[in-house]
Amino acid sequence: MDTEPHELSHRARAMLRAIAAGRATLRCGREPDLYIDGMPCCDQFSAHELIHDGLVAAGTGRFGQFVPASLTAAGSAALGAKVAAA
Repeated sequence: MDTEPHELSHRARAMLRAIAAGRATLRCGREPDLYIDGMPCCDQFSAHELIHDGLVAAGTGRFGQFVPASLTAAGSAALGAKVAAA
């Protein structure tokens, strides 16, 4: 987890919105991979950052299993702050 908060990119905010809308899953592995609408996300690095920064909760499952992605309280707050500012 980063100690310094950083500004989210437009892509990262879009990823958080998709997760909040229930359109995202994570494929369990050493680094969970994000899928949106059943398709692999084009920016797995950012997906991993969102998880490491504590904005997205990685569900538990067997290696290779798909689990629902969900926002943490911090992820909801980050998304809410950006939406309110827009």
